[in-house]
Amino acid sequence: MQTLTLGPAGTYSHRAARSVADDDIDFTESVTAIVEAVSAGEYDRGVVPVENSIEGSVTESLDAFTEYEVSVVKEIITPIRHALLAQGDTIDVVASHAQALAQCRSYLEGNYPDATLEAVASTARGVERAREDSTVAGIGHPDNASESQSGSGIELTVLAEDIQDQSSNATRFVVVAPLSERSEAGSKSSLIVYPNVDYPGLLLEMLEPFADRNINLTRVESRPSGERLGDYVFHIDVEAGLYEGRTTKALEDVEAIAEKGWVRRLGSYDSETVLS
Repeated sequence: MQTLTLGPAGTYSHRAARSVADDDIDFTESVTAIVEAVSAGEYDRGVVPVENSIEGSVTESLDAFTEYEVSVVKEIITPIRHALLAQGDTIDVVASHAQALAQCRSYLEGNYPDATLEAVASTARGVERAREDSTVAGIGHPDNASESQSGSGIELTVLAEDIQDQSSNATRFVVVAPLSERSEAGSKSSLIVYPNVDYPGLLLEMLEPFADRNINLTRVESRPSGERLGDYVFHIDVEAGLYEGRTTKALEDVEAIAEKGWVRRLGSYDSETVLS
């Protein structure tokens, strides 16, 4: 199964993707490119991060789901273990993905207050920077220190492990597939609602159909629609399958509220935890 995820090899996205496809995995450095490629039928699956327990939602993923039509067929929860990796102790720059830098903010401020923080496309790209420059440290999984991870011949030293600010740090990934593979079976479902109207009580009105049917909402988030200032798209995750009658009834009510806009069902799916 051809799968596309964030690269290069060794990213947390790569670790999550290996639960979908062991070998047939390609890499890109753009979440939007992953969703677009799956929507166009160029790949069978895409694995993208959508939420971190410390830093919150990955907004590029949410916006890509609005722009391109795909289905969500699986959720993968990956505990995050950040380590500081470098050739030696002299560090001027710490390079990693912006989310990883933010997740380790307290450690970096306390131990390397004078280091320049450099945001790069992925944690693995930051580790590559550390292999290229002895004054640069990368933040990534401890296994990324091994030379066998890169084939560069440069072994990195693990200067510190578990440097994330919260020990419970975890990232939620979703597996996206072509729209034709959308399923209504699963314990969770993801929806996007664009009401294309704005009035007092709109959000409450959209959420009440779920509360009235005892459907738990695990996430509600608004993103600018891009149409006009103050106009929003709502991303909603619920603990119920689309096959359930209560979900069908709730969505009928939501569609009536959003009759001037649209409601997109990304699909139902189950969750898996992958230890890194």
